[in-house]
Amino acid sequence: MELNREWENLSCLHIGRLPARASYIPYESAMTARTGKRGRSPHVQTLNGSWKFRYYRSVREVDSHFYETETDVSGWDDLIVPSCWQTNGYDQLHYTNVNYPIPYDPPFVPDDNPAGTYVRDFNLPEAWTKKLTRIVFEGVNACFYLWVNGRFVGYSQGSRIPAEFDLTPFVAAGRNRLAVLVLKWCDGTYLEDQDVWRFSGIYRDVYLLSRDNTHIRDVFNQPLLSDDLSEGKLRSEIETTGSLTIQAELRDPAGKLIGQKEAQIDGKGAMELDVPQPQLWNAEQPRLYELILTAGQEVLRFRVGFKKVEITDGIFRINGRAVKLKGVNRHDSHPELGQTIPMNHMIADLKLMKRHNINTIRTSHYPNDPKFLDLCDEFGFYIIDEADLECHGVTRTGELEAGAFHKLSNNPDWKEAFVERAVRMVERDKNHASVIIWSMGNESGYGDNHIAMAEWTKARDASRLVHYEGADPRYYSNSDTSCLDLDSRMYPSVKEIERYALDENSTKPLFLCEYSHAMGNGPGDLQDYWNVIYRYPKLMGGCVWEWCDHGIAAETPDGQRYYAYGGDFGDQPNDGNFCIDGLVFPDRRPHTGLLELKQVIAPVLIEAEDIGQGRFRVLNRYDFSNLSHLAVSWKLEQEGDVLQQGRSGLLTAAPGETEIISLPYDLTVAQEEGTGPLTLTCSVRQQLDTPWAEEGYEIAFYQFELPGATSALAHEKLQSEEYAGFMTIDEQDGMLTVRGFDFEHVFDLKKGMPQQVSKHGVPLLASLARFNIWRAPMDNDMNIRKEWEAAGLDHAAMKVYRSHWEQKPDASVEIHVDFSLASYIFEPFVRGNAVWTVGVSGEIQLKVHAEVRENLPFLPRFGLELTMPKGTEEIEYYGYGPHESYIDKRASVRKGKYLLSVDDMFENYVMPQETGSRYGTDWAIASTVQGMGLKFTAAQSFSFQALHYTAEDLTAAQHTYELKRRPETIVMLDYQMSGAGSGSCGPQLAEPYRFAEKSFDFELTIQPIFKEEE
Repeated sequence: MELNREWENLSCLHIGRLPARASYIPYESAMTARTGKRGRSPHVQTLNGSWKFRYYRSVREVDSHFYETETDVSGWDDLIVPSCWQTNGYDQLHYTNVNYPIPYDPPFVPDDNPAGTYVRDFNLPEAWTKKLTRIVFEGVNACFYLWVNGRFVGYSQGSRIPAEFDLTPFVAAGRNRLAVLVLKWCDGTYLEDQDVWRFSGIYRDVYLLSRDNTHIRDVFNQPLLSDDLSEGKLRSEIETTGSLTIQAELRDPAGKLIGQKEAQIDGKGAMELDVPQPQLWNAEQPRLYELILTAGQEVLRFRVGFKKVEITDGIFRINGRAVKLKGVNRHDSHPELGQTIPMNHMIADLKLMKRHNINTIRTSHYPNDPKFLDLCDEFGFYIIDEADLECHGVTRTGELEAGAFHKLSNNPDWKEAFVERAVRMVERDKNHASVIIWSMGNESGYGDNHIAMAEWTKARDASRLVHYEGADPRYYSNSDTSCLDLDSRMYPSVKEIERYALDENSTKPLFLCEYSHAMGNGPGDLQDYWNVIYRYPKLMGGCVWEWCDHGIAAETPDGQRYYAYGGDFGDQPNDGNFCIDGLVFPDRRPHTGLLELKQVIAPVLIEAEDIGQGRFRVLNRYDFSNLSHLAVSWKLEQEGDVLQQGRSGLLTAAPGETEIISLPYDLTVAQEEGTGPLTLTCSVRQQLDTPWAEEGYEIAFYQFELPGATSALAHEKLQSEEYAGFMTIDEQDGMLTVRGFDFEHVFDLKKGMPQQVSKHGVPLLASLARFNIWRAPMDNDMNIRKEWEAAGLDHAAMKVYRSHWEQKPDASVEIHVDFSLASYIFEPFVRGNAVWTVGVSGEIQLKVHAEVRENLPFLPRFGLELTMPKGTEEIEYYGYGPHESYIDKRASVRKGKYLLSVDDMFENYVMPQETGSRYGTDWAIASTVQGMGLKFTAAQSFSFQALHYTAEDLTAAQHTYELKRRPETIVMLDYQMSGAGSGSCGPQLAEPYRFAEKSFDFELTIQPIFKEEE
């Protein structure tokens, strides 16, 4: 075996590979073509399955005769194709974001370049030898050599685009041997530095094609529309391998035949079919025509979507209407299979996106499996199809050389490699209705090579827009961006995008290709972005980073399952848990961030027109659909109890229009039923089943506080003078014991905190209470955490300067405490006064006045932490739920009364962090299942949390298995907590969501209760 190190030769991107073409499969009939099942085509033979495999740490160790037909491979390992080496125990599981996993020495890679040899014997029918035999590899990372029956066929690189070879001269009827050498690295590795686990191998489908000797080689279907969209024409540019008679049939989305034509094409030609009054394709109504091309013994089927993508007056439009892209970035990622993605997994992703009102996917940062785009055509998604190009690691040389980020993009030696990645993507995906924008890659600087990519793309396909964020003038201000149709940004602040929208010199629409970093407990800024995006037509929307956590399913030695991330396998360099940054867990369970996104981008908005009269304004935010498929269910509740409910008629508003609906609730009757707050919840629901959701599925909801509501505090038990006679007070050794009719509370005067609270002899605290300003940092606290820790906030302890008590004339007892919170080295962070008042019925009122030191970063939180005894497992509260919420992450929660367990309150993030708080709580009860516990109320709503972990427990743990569940329940009652934001990659937390007050007052009431007596 003689290799010429093509993997380090920029002038050799392939040997023997056929030119790129559109993705299609030849069938024998239209009926089998409609199934979309490759296995039903007699012209296809899958090579998926078990291959013989041997892994080598270096290509230099590879057996030089492995590809020969007589080589005995019976002792080799068996490996399923498609799959990734690393998920099968070979090579190194390795996650890195920016840094290259190899020295930066382009185009060279390490001599110890890991390699895998694959051998597969297959049978070829006699009939196939009378035709042409082709082989298609849909994805091989990073480069590979191919032999058949001991003879060299070719070489290819480019990991996420198909490679097709002609095997006709190499195969014979009967048994044949296929041998493949895959290398982990090649010069293309410098162009594939995406933020992903670095997988290797034959990870997408491999199959053989039997083609007629003269056949259709390529098809470019171009749906053309008149200016007013009333007339259409399908122009199909066809390339053949010789003179060929082709019959074309076009059917509308209902299956009705609307056009036929026959043409003789020799080499290149075109066929045109008229489409009167075309039914247009969009993500809401993915209407697809069917084109059947018959030539010889082959039938090709294409789904065709008529659409017009354009920019007019600086506004992005589809089919003449301004459209907002409500998107996510999506990597190919499976927790067990790595970058090998089964069809059902793709479908599950798309259904979940549809259920959460997502209409756009950016294929970050490479073309996805072509089957995925087929599904997007059918389900209805707008696709930003991105070239397999990222040179992010070049930035690491920036300290040594100015302008280093643009070295490869400006280097003419790399031009062909850059352009080829655009060519192969566009040629493969050009017939997909879902593709609306071509992206020239990601984070690779910007220069002549990108311009060449964009210019080729626009010349080849003028029907779509061209995007590349790397041309952002913040990075490279002297570039020519005339070849790009959009301005694009990553992680701008809300203020930045509003400035862009108001800038008359900005003539292109703005696309946020990445924004609102969803890592961990986040994102917390979605509503703010969309308030602005909806306001300005020039803002076309964007894609949240990102869809899923890229955790690897793993298990500890003692059998605890968890999701691993960078560094867990000894991989260097690594970027830790930065791959755990999605809206869903690796197994696709939604994070609360996905629920937040669903509500924020909901296609229907309900606002009060006259709430007293039950009149509401409904805004249709769909771009193309009226609201006839939806109706509004409503219910009127009083402190969580349903008083009235009903359902509106079907909605009718046209796209972008509003309508008024009337809901027949009776406030007079409602107010006579009780004295608690009145809340109206309107739920917008589907009226029919869809491919992604059942009838009755909730699209969005809206809540309204109704007039006449009174405070929940009206329900508090009135104190009785007869209890006063039972009050006794005893102080010994700094411990103050207050006894009443059915309670006994103990205060530690030296530490300024309750030590014990009890009712009917049942202890309700397990240890001393404390004030707390620390929270387990969220991933989005990544940057501010450094400031918090530098300031010592993670080690705050309480100092009591003085404490004293007195009994009031009504027999209640007041304990006054002057205190501070400080850490070693530092001056106190907080100085304050706390007044604890024990009433004759056992309730404890807390009033805190606090002053926060200047020159501190904003605080994580301030609140009272109580440790309640083992068995405190039942949580009941009136506030927002059912899941966690924060000051800037609460669009997806609704006001109500909730009954949960402590475990229900916990969101088990892959990387443990702050979790489970409930913003805007009116009252809460933590009790045993028998109802013995504490009730918490306040004059103003508070943030409430109940977990089996302290903030310190969550801070210390790096993985879920490191968390040791405490039997006690840790209750946090926060005056305020800072928001979530998206600061792990995005802008700093917006000022309105920072707990930056320098002086504040906090009041809280703690009432020992037995719930069944209330």
